[in-house]
Amino acid sequence: MELGVSGLNAKATVGPEATVRLARLAEELGYRSWWAGEHVVLPSPRVPSSPMEATDPILDPLLHLAYVAAVTRRLELGTGIVILPQRNPLVLAKQVASLDVLSGGRVLLGVGAGYLEPEMTAIGVPMAGRGRRTDEYLDAMTSLWLDSQPAYDGQYVAFANIDAHPRPVRPGGPRIVIGGHSQAAYRRAVARGHGWFGNGTAADLVTHLSGLAAAATEVERPARLGRLETIYMQLDPVEVTAAAARRYAELGVDRLLVYPLPIESEGDVAAFLERHASLPH
Repeated sequence: MELGVSGLNAKATVGPEATVRLARLAEELGYRSWWAGEHVVLPSPRVPSSPMEATDPILDPLLHLAYVAAVTRRLELGTGIVILPQRNPLVLAKQVASLDVLSGGRVLLGVGAGYLEPEMTAIGVPMAGRGRRTDEYLDAMTSLWLDSQPAYDGQYVAFANIDAHPRPVRPGGPRIVIGGHSQAAYRRAVARGHGWFGNGTAADLVTHLSGLAAAATEVERPARLGRLETIYMQLDPVEVTAAAARRYAELGVDRLLVYPLPIESEGDVAAFLERHASLPH
């Protein structure tokens, strides 16, 4: 089981100096991946479903990861997650391929269908149909990255007689990670993802793994995707004990992500990373 870090493109750690210091520290401590979440806008006043206050700073994940890529050499760079229906798939495919080239093939593209209605409405994307839109966008981007003559004809995106280079560095394109805890997300992970991204407790993970197993009997998994990787982030509490880490490993987690927020001080975040670097994995 590998250890990764998530969430440090938000709140007290968004500044350039803190980003450099913490990313380099994570790499020196042996963390293997660095993940950045996304919210373009947040409802104000805050609604119960919102994970943050509207005044909490959060950087665009791809821009943040490009900055991290420039000051690290080994950390894989994950979006955890991009809200895919809110993005133009061709523009996002170009951005991801560009980051993959500049980082030497280190991109892990985590995506989700979205859940925060005020954000999606403000951006101009309806909640209805977001699942199908997510599937189409993934298939369209995959064609643009992998096909010799990219083309796609769907309800939400269509193109032909175009191409885009450079292609991603990683063979088979960037690794796609599907986030979410719904049956639709589980099926999407099986059908279209190299990995699945979830969060919660160890007990929650048991439920999620059961859902993924059920989805594997319902949809076909393309051979090119290989084994479905499990990426998991513990929440409530964010402090991960050695016993909890061993339990996650027993359950088959491939990448355990530690989440220092809501710690508000850069120094406290650094101490958090130092403590968790010694977790059994």
